[in-house]
Amino acid sequence: MDPVDYPNGQTPGAPVRSGIPEHGRVPKYYTVKAHVAALMEELGEGRALPTERDLAVRCAVSRETVRQALRELLLEGRLRRQGRTTVVAGPKLEQPLSLASYTEGVRRQGRRPGRTLIGLDRFPCTAALAADLGARPGEPVWHMERVLLADDERVGLESTYVTEARVPRLDSDFDPDSSFYAYLRERVGIGFGDADERIETVLATPREALLVGTPPALPMLLLHRVSRDTEGRPLERVRTLYRGDRFSFTTRLGPQ
Repeated sequence: MDPVDYPNGQTPGAPVRSGIPEHGRVPKYYTVKAHVAALMEELGEGRALPTERDLAVRCAVSRETVRQALRELLLEGRLRRQGRTTVVAGPKLEQPLSLASYTEGVRRQGRRPGRTLIGLDRFPCTAALAADLGARPGEPVWHMERVLLADDERVGLESTYVTEARVPRLDSDFDPDSSFYAYLRERVGIGFGDADERIETVLATPREALLVGTPPALPMLLLHRVSRDTEGRPLERVRTLYRGDRFSFTTRLGPQ
């Protein structure tokens, strides 16, 4: 087999041949996107891009072509809006796929974690929740919904379900801006054993997009987690929505 002819300067992990198809015909917007990406490297994080008009003149294309290129870079999280200006975004937050809390994952990267409480409600356990929580239908269950923050930037939305029997004083003893896992471990004496987790790509609902502060068309990463304590008893069910432009997930794989 002949070796692949990578272009000079090909970045490991980047698309082969920089995404250029074999027939060589490259859409105009993609050429503009490559030009803007190179410009972003020169400018650095937080610096503003030239205006759409300036970019259109530089690349000899229409402003709509420039907008298409910028839309893709915004969706990929490489650019962000700052008022009416488009600036170079910082690197995505890397969240480990482990039983570490969101707080611990964000702190590892030198960012300041935070949460804003949207609601803490108590309701009778539904049949759909009962098995995941090890509860009886009708048993009191807490639902806690919080917006996730990183350096005061809204980056996700978390819904946690746990029975009142496991955490009877959640509404009075728990600081909603802190780590729920740390609270369970240090205040309630419950340790995490293992969990089942599933990840999928979704679009936020209008309400979710408003809470997270994103356009409804922005792809989101949705994590479903069912956790158990160290004795194997069901503990919590969590639904967490992360901004696809601000998050990536990492894990370490080993032999089966």
